[in-house]
Amino acid sequence: MKKLFILSALVLGLNLAANAQSILNKVGTAANVATAAGIDVNSLTSGILGKLTPALSLTEVQKPKVSTIVKDFLIQKATILATKKTDPAAYQSKFGKLVSGLKSNLGTVLTVAQLTKFTSLKPTTNTASNALSQLFY
Repeated sequence: MKKLFILSALVLGLNLAANAQSILNKVGTAANVATAAGIDVNSLTSGILGKLTPALSLTEVQKPKVSTIVKDFLIQKATILATKKTDPAAYQSKFGKLVSGLKSNLGTVLTVAQLTKFTSLKPTTNTASNALSQLFY
């Protein structure tokens, strides 16, 4: 009976370890998609944080949380970027949901005043030189 219990625990542990590795592989794949789409997520995130930090007066506690939210958003955006040319309507729909999710996630980290200020930072046009354009267009 004792051997059966140990064997069952071992099988369960191996199964959990295999699933954990599968999740890590998916994260790596998403980052690879961003790279393949021509988006350097890390440098773009740094550029965006460089603009958001002074504009929103982000605290030291908020900076890493906002950075993670922005980075996740950019990776998700990269995964749908291919549909922009093939199915523009689907892209707009998916992108709208991503932006809505971004604002929702930022709402858990930022104050109401900061979130209002964030919304007002939207550039009037999509320009490559403005890193914030990546969040809104």
